[in-house]
Amino acid sequence: MPLGTLDRTAPPLFNQGPSALSKLIFFSALALFLMVADARFHLVQPIRLAIGTVLYPVQWLALKPVQLVVGGGRYLEDLQTAQGNEAEARKALALQSERASQADTLAQENARLRSLLELRQMTQTPGRAAEVLYDAADPYTRKLVIDQGLMNGIAAGSPVIDEHGVLGQVTQVQPFSSEITLVIDRDLAIPVQNVRTGARSVAFGDASAHGGGLELRFMQANSDVQEGDVLTTSGVDGVYPPGLPVARIDRIERRADSAFARIHCEPLAKVTAARYVLVLAPTGAQSVPKPTPANTPSAVAAKKKADKADAKADAKADAKAAKKADKKEAGPR
Repeated sequence: MPLGTLDRTAPPLFNQGPSALSKLIFFSALALFLMVADARFHLVQPIRLAIGTVLYPVQWLALKPVQLVVGGGRYLEDLQTAQGNEAEARKALALQSERASQADTLAQENARLRSLLELRQMTQTPGRAAEVLYDAADPYTRKLVIDQGLMNGIAAGSPVIDEHGVLGQVTQVQPFSSEITLVIDRDLAIPVQNVRTGARSVAFGDASAHGGGLELRFMQANSDVQEGDVLTTSGVDGVYPPGLPVARIDRIERRADSAFARIHCEPLAKVTAARYVLVLAPTGAQSVPKPTPANTPSAVAAKKKADKADAKADAKADAKAAKKADKKEAGPR
């Protein structure tokens, strides 16, 4: 057989595509591109919302058996502790009856002190109650998932509190659920103010401190801080309303080899045992009233001109009246 008639191509069994190294480089570059594009342009956000909407019924069904078991255990525990709670409630009622007689007097004194000090009264921020469904699956973060989402008017960045203080902030919103980043998460920071001294600082999450806490960073070693000081929100960030309790200082470490002190704080909210929370509207989201026509620069300038013209006319009228009076006095002489 002539050599020119031989088929020199490899059979399909031995055909090979791109090499493994080429595939690794291509898919690595593709993954890096998608991560950068999602971080900068949020390309995957609609897909994430759609997946969250589709998986919500599955999550709801998967949580029902767990909720039934947990609910049964809570029912038994509540049944056993009902009598003890009743006795404590009776004692608390006796104490409250004594304090109620002094409430009116204290309220009047507080109102007088506020008016004397010219302090602005704190306004109530609207909010929505929600129930905690479960903890986030990521073990390296401190997050919770609640049963309120976009359909309920929850917005990203909203502060979240419980009956004791600030719990965290809404960082991700799904159609029917939302994710809350707790104050003890290392990626969350809250501007705070010391109630005793009035000094402002920033509290950072410190999840490694005794199971979860906060830390005041970049505070001078000679700063006026004491164990037991209560920290509240300062309101300078435009997210958290001022005056909400955040944490209490429980440990201060001052070292001679460092110019800064390590200040550890214990959150006042039940960050690890929260069940019902309140999602507040961010203070920065409130609309700013538009200036009225009477307050515009042109209106103010026109008003100033009119006032000057009226002043000149009044001055001329006064001068004429004075001349007439002088003439009358000079006539009889």
